[in-house]
Amino acid sequence: MAPPTRAIPAFRLPLFALVAGFSTAAMLVPAFVASVGDQDGIARAFFYSAILIGVLVTLASIAAQSSRPFRGAATTLVGALATYIFLPVLLAVPFVEAVPDTRFINAYFEMLSCLTTTGASYYDADRLADALHLWRGIVGWIGGLMTWAIAIAILAPLDLGGFEVSSDAHIPGETLARSTGDMRAAHASDRVFRSLRTLLPIYAGLTAVLWFLLVFTGETPLVAAVHAMSTLSTSGISASEGDLGPVGSELVILIFFCFALTRRSFLSGIGAELAYRLARDRELRLAVATITLITALLFLRHWIGALGVDELGDPSAAIAALWGSFFTAMSFLTTTGFVSGAWANAQAWSGLSSPGLVLIGLCLMGGGVATTAGGIKLLRVYALYRHGQREIEKLIHPHSVAGAGRSGRKMRREGAYIAWIFFMLFVLSLAAIMVLLAATGLGFEEAMVLAIAALTTTGPLAIYGSTSAIDFAGSSDFAKSILSVAMILGRMELLVLIALVNPAFWRA
Repeated sequence: MAPPTRAIPAFRLPLFALVAGFSTAAMLVPAFVASVGDQDGIARAFFYSAILIGVLVTLASIAAQSSRPFRGAATTLVGALATYIFLPVLLAVPFVEAVPDTRFINAYFEMLSCLTTTGASYYDADRLADALHLWRGIVGWIGGLMTWAIAIAILAPLDLGGFEVSSDAHIPGETLARSTGDMRAAHASDRVFRSLRTLLPIYAGLTAVLWFLLVFTGETPLVAAVHAMSTLSTSGISASEGDLGPVGSELVILIFFCFALTRRSFLSGIGAELAYRLARDRELRLAVATITLITALLFLRHWIGALGVDELGDPSAAIAALWGSFFTAMSFLTTTGFVSGAWANAQAWSGLSSPGLVLIGLCLMGGGVATTAGGIKLLRVYALYRHGQREIEKLIHPHSVAGAGRSGRKMRREGAYIAWIFFMLFVLSLAAIMVLLAATGLGFEEAMVLAIAALTTTGPLAIYGSTSAIDFAGSSDFAKSILSVAMILGRMELLVLIALVNPAFWRA
């Protein structure tokens, strides 16, 4: 009897083709908005680009279907890296045609910033039309969805991207022998497609709900759409300069920041145990403790160094200061970068003219594992905290035995070890990028803020993390190239790229 033939998956496309096809279809949205707004030049730029790029992606997809599939772990990571490098080239085509007097490198930088959910903009808000603001928000939204899919379909089976802290692997790549069967059992594109099919309804549904709530609070439909997509993707992209809008809008956005703090908020489903799981989630508890501590310190500093605010004569100033500090701290912890309209009140109340170091520290800590947030990630910080706590306990009671079971011991030992390795690699990367940026003529403060903004994918940090706003338009082409590499490095993480050097990945 002939051996049974193995069914060939009906949908087998590389990650680049999947995301490029989805992005091509999304170009029709700004084309429609521009056409309705009597901006025919912008509408033609997006419509013609959608047709041209759609044909190219279709031909490439047909060729990929007939080629030999690649199942190795290394090829999946290389495919994800190539998507971040080359996809902005396609995304920048309609943008550079629609914006007058601009260069392709600036459009590439803009699209890469959106795709990596950094949100650093080269252009002033009043220079771009509504359709272009919408396109920036859509690209950031697609980048957030791609981050979710890559984390679940590619990084999780390899115990990378933060999963290595709570895995059974002692060092990155040691789990490869265990996960090779899983990686070969399904083609990488099959896993990515299944992840996209599962996550897209959740991601789109949450965005639609947030958009409706923002419109209900008083924002215009287009501005609300950009803010909704930026919040879910933590890109910090806005279609308007200045504040987000009414306090109601900030309150709604604050609630949706939870999806950038822990993956349990969108992967655990809605049920009776959801509240119990969130209450016990390590990342969420650490985030709440951090935000509460930062808000309390900024508020209590009023009685130490703040001047010119009469809390007895104007009690509303205290409430505004509390809200401004809490919202802004939560926004930068999730690496979104939105600033509350009451942030100026919080600065006056605390007496700090530019609390940039506080915002920098929050961005470095970052959000949850397998979320759209960047930074070091809360789970790694938690592992280092538990390890330090245990070391202090051993100094007091050398023969004590720690509790929390096997998972707790693993988190304090192997998890903390891996987290410390990532932290040192992050610091070394930050130092190298700062040196390269300083070589372009930037000062120490500017180089530091821009390097942190790129590595943590928090573009608005360039505006609020320094004593004066840093303008990306004043950067040289070499500085933009360095920042582009840093944004890709911050989104993919250096530990993932170093794993490609592991020979075991290429033998898998």
